[in-house]
Amino acid sequence: MKQEESGKKTWWKWLSGVLVLIFVLLGAAALYLSARWKPLISEKLKSGIQQGSAGLYVLNFKDIHLNLLTGTASLDEVSLSPDTAVFNQLKAIEQAPIHLFQLKVKKLQVNHLGMVKAYFNKTIHINSIVLDQPSINMMNYQLKKKKKDTSNKTVYQLLAKSLKSLDIDAIRIVNADFDYIDGASGQPLHRIKKLNLNVRDLLIDSISQFDTTRFYYAKDISFEVNGYQAKDKMYLTKVDTISGSAAKGTLLIKGFKMTPRYPDLAFSRMFKYGKDRYNLDFDQISLTGLDFPGFYDERTFHAKKITIGPAKAAIFLNREMPPPPNLDKGRNFPHMALRRLGLPTIVDTLKIDNIDLAYTEYNPISQQKGTIYFQNLQGKILHVTNDSLSVVKNNHAVANLTALVMKKSRINIRIDFSLTDPKGAFHYSGAVAPMNLTDLNAISIPLGLIEIESGKMQKVDFDIHGNTRGSKGKVHFYYTDLKVKLLKEGEDGAPQKKKGLLSFLANNLLIEDANPSKGEAPRTANVIFERSPAASFFNLLWKGVFIGMRESAGLGAVPVKTPEKAMEVIKDKKEERREKRAERQQKRAERKKNKT
Repeated sequence: MKQEESGKKTWWKWLSGVLVLIFVLLGAAALYLSARWKPLISEKLKSGIQQGSAGLYVLNFKDIHLNLLTGTASLDEVSLSPDTAVFNQLKAIEQAPIHLFQLKVKKLQVNHLGMVKAYFNKTIHINSIVLDQPSINMMNYQLKKKKKDTSNKTVYQLLAKSLKSLDIDAIRIVNADFDYIDGASGQPLHRIKKLNLNVRDLLIDSISQFDTTRFYYAKDISFEVNGYQAKDKMYLTKVDTISGSAAKGTLLIKGFKMTPRYPDLAFSRMFKYGKDRYNLDFDQISLTGLDFPGFYDERTFHAKKITIGPAKAAIFLNREMPPPPNLDKGRNFPHMALRRLGLPTIVDTLKIDNIDLAYTEYNPISQQKGTIYFQNLQGKILHVTNDSLSVVKNNHAVANLTALVMKKSRINIRIDFSLTDPKGAFHYSGAVAPMNLTDLNAISIPLGLIEIESGKMQKVDFDIHGNTRGSKGKVHFYYTDLKVKLLKEGEDGAPQKKKGLLSFLANNLLIEDANPSKGEAPRTANVIFERSPAASFFNLLWKGVFIGMRESAGLGAVPVKTPEKAMEVIKDKKEERREKRAERQQKRAERKKNKT
C-alpha cells in the first residue's frame, strides 16, 4: 500500500513538473514573441492609421504591452493628431472634412485580440477597445461642401494591401472630456465632461465598405452625457442627460434648464437697454429621424421630427428700460432668426407637447407687472427650414396650435410664416372660446390702466396679416354686460386710482356694453398696429388681438395718460351719437308720413 501511495505521489510530481515546465515555456515564448512583435505591431498600428486616413491622422504612443496568452494589449500615453499639411492640401482641392479630431488618453486597452490570426491571415478580430477618461477635441472649420469625387478610395481600399478585414465588437469611450472648438480661432465653443461613447460592431472589409446600413463602418455609434452645466454672468444652464444613436437617428435631451441668476427687475436693470429675460425648464426634447452623416459630412441638419415638452417657459420684459438703439427685434421673429442660422436646416415636423408659457411686462406707469398665460400649449409646426432647395419647393411653414389662455379659455391659432419674404410676412387667424372678461384684469390693469368690472365674452375671432413693421386685420369681439374703470397712475408707488368722471362718461357714452348691440349688426374692429422696433414677435401677436378687443368695446382711442384728450374724444363721441339719434328719429318720422 505504501509503495502504491508513493507511486501516485511520484506521478503527480512528474505531472506537476511537466505542467510547470509547459507554462514556463509558454510564458517564455510569449515574452519572446511579445518583445519581437512589439515593434512590428507598433509599426502596423501607426501605418494603418496613416493609410486609413489617407495621411490625415498620425498615431503616437509611449509604449505597447502585449499578452499573447490572454490576447490583450494596452498602449500608454496615446495621442491621435491631424497632419495640418495634409489638411491644407485637402482644403485646396475642396476635399477636406469640416471636422478634425485630436485625442489623448493615458491608457488604451485592447481585449481578446487574435494576434496569430492577424499575423498569418491578415484578419483582425477584437472583442473590445476601451479608452478610459480620454481628452477629445473636435475642431469645426467653415468650409465649402466637399466635391463628390468618385476616385476617392474607401478606408478598406486604403488598407487592403496589408489587411483583409478588421472586426471590432465594441469600442467604449468612458468619461471623456470633449471640447467642440472653432478651428479658425481655436476658441472652445462647447465643453462637455463625462461623455460616454459606444461603437457597436465595427467592420471594415470588402463588403462593409458599401453597406448603407452602417454609419462609418459601424452598426451603431451611440453616446450619453450626464450632468452638463454651463454658466455665464446672467444664466445658469443645466442638462440632466443627453443621449443619441446614429443607427436609430435619435437624440434625447432630458432635464434642460436655463435659469436667470437674478430676479426679474434686478436682471433687467443690469443692462442699459431693454432685454428679454428667459426662464426655461424643459422636461424633454426629443429628435427622431436625424441625418447624422449629413451633419458630419456636409454640415446640414435634417430631422424628421422634433418634440418639445412637457416644459415651462417664462419671458419677462421691463418697459422702463429704453429699447436698444438701432436694434430691431424683428430680426428675432422665428422665421427671420431661422434664415440667419448658419446651418442649413430642415425639420419636417416640430411638435409642441404641453408647454406652459408666461409672458410678463413691467409697466413703469402703473408700477406693476402684467402677465398673459398660455397653458398646455400643444400643436405642430410643419416644414421648418432655411434650406434653399426646400424653400424653392415650398416657402411656407405652418403652425397649428392650441392652448388655455389666461388659464381659463381655449384658444386655437394658425400661423402661416413666409420663409422668403424680406419683411418677415406672416398671417395668423384663430378664435378664443367664452370667458369671464374680469379674468383679463391681470393684463388690462397693469398694462392698460383699465379695470374690467363686469363682462361676459362669447367669442373672439381674428384674421390678421403681419410683418416686422406691424399688423393689419380684423377682430370680432362678441360680449355682453361690459363695465370698466379707467385708472390713473399712482404716485410714489401708491396703487392706481379710479378716474371717476372719465369712468362714468366712458361707461355711459364711449364704451359699448355689448357686441352686437341690441338691434344692430355685430361690429368689426379693423386693426392697424404699427410695431415698435423693440416689440417681439409674441408681443405683436397678442397686441393685435388685444387692440382689436379694445376698439370693439370703444376703448381703442382713449389714451389713458391724457385725460384732456380723452374728454375731447368723449365729446366727439357724444355729438356723433346725437347725430345718429336725430337721423334715426328723422327716418321713423318719414316712415310714419309714408304710411299715412
